[in-house]
Amino acid sequence: MYGLLNDLSIIEASSFVASPTAGLYCAQMGAEVIRVDHKEGGLDYDRYMLTKEGRSLSWENLNRAKKSVALDLRSEEGRELLVELSAKTGNLITNLPEKSFLSHRAVAANCPDLVSVRIMGWHDGRQAMDFTVNAASGYPLMCGPEDWDEATAPPVNQVLPAWDFITGAYCAFALVAAIRHRDHTGEGSELRVPLSDVAIGTVANSGAMAEMLYRGADRERLGNAIWGAFGRDFRSLDNIRFMVAALTAKQWTGLVKAFGVEGEIAALEQECGVRFADGDDPRFKHRHALFDLFQSRAGTMDWPELERRMAAEGCTFERYRTMHEAANDPVLVGDNPLFTRTSANPSGFEYPATRSFANIPGRDAGGPAPAPYLGQHTEEVLASRLGLSSGAIGKLVDRDIARLSDKD
Repeated sequence: MYGLLNDLSIIEASSFVASPTAGLYCAQMGAEVIRVDHKEGGLDYDRYMLTKEGRSLSWENLNRAKKSVALDLRSEEGRELLVELSAKTGNLITNLPEKSFLSHRAVAANCPDLVSVRIMGWHDGRQAMDFTVNAASGYPLMCGPEDWDEATAPPVNQVLPAWDFITGAYCAFALVAAIRHRDHTGEGSELRVPLSDVAIGTVANSGAMAEMLYRGADRERLGNAIWGAFGRDFRSLDNIRFMVAALTAKQWTGLVKAFGVEGEIAALEQECGVRFADGDDPRFKHRHALFDLFQSRAGTMDWPELERRMAAEGCTFERYRTMHEAANDPVLVGDNPLFTRTSANPSGFEYPATRSFANIPGRDAGGPAPAPYLGQHTEEVLASRLGLSSGAIGKLVDRDIARLSDKD
């Protein structure tokens, strides 16, 4: 991992996806991220799917490069230890409710310049998850085949918890921004980031909200077509599905040449009274005729030939893969310097894991650090952060207030 944040320590008290993602991204840039969980594991500790040894692969990958402290967070003493750890460290990421024992005010009482980032559901304190705020965003009712009846068509949920990951990334950015502000002014910050605001705010930032208000209605379903531009899935003669996109003049010209449809395009332009090279507008408005033309030609060539022709013309395209195929793909994973095969995982399962997504030329990214075992760093952190002796820590363990590694 890169060491850009190697002078930064963060306490993370979180579960599920968004909050651990914020800590993960900071850890990948070198920050010391200390995740504090209940002694039996947080709500996500055994999140599906589990290996035969009972280890969560989701937890394992969202908590790489972090340290783990396990306390009895249902006891007053355990909670006090977490508050003290947060105050001593000065930086906190959490998705615990503001009205919980880990409120900003409670921690800031002993750390006036505390920077805390709190992931919420709704801005008014109501609970939410990725899939519920997505339902509110409008996107699921925008997805699906074009010929579905508008009155009876069901919503189409996305499989990827995108709002969780976007929120996690935004929170990592917000934390670093607040720390930078503190470095200049000495002031702490309390940052509250509702998952629902990230979702509806992204709808607004994308221009979609203004679009719906301007048109006074909802956008029609487009199937797998790209809104406002030329792009869709096609199928080759040998039954390979692939996606193409042409948003620029160069992409469009290359695609027409690769498919060998110059003559047909010229005839269609004359029929429609447009020039498709003029931009997205004519290509999108006449997309159905164009889709039929390109699919007709794609159906005459096997995928290797189509791939060769599109690559030669610099087209923007990609073959559809199942996720299992993607995980075994040499271009995406096997030969990609982003990945390194890891064996020192708590699950004992060897598989590729990522370095930081950012590639910094001239700097050694190192390998992806493993996730900790639950409680692996309890003794180290209580000693270094709170100054507790080994005897005092031993008493906490004996009284079941603190837990050491669950490796065995």
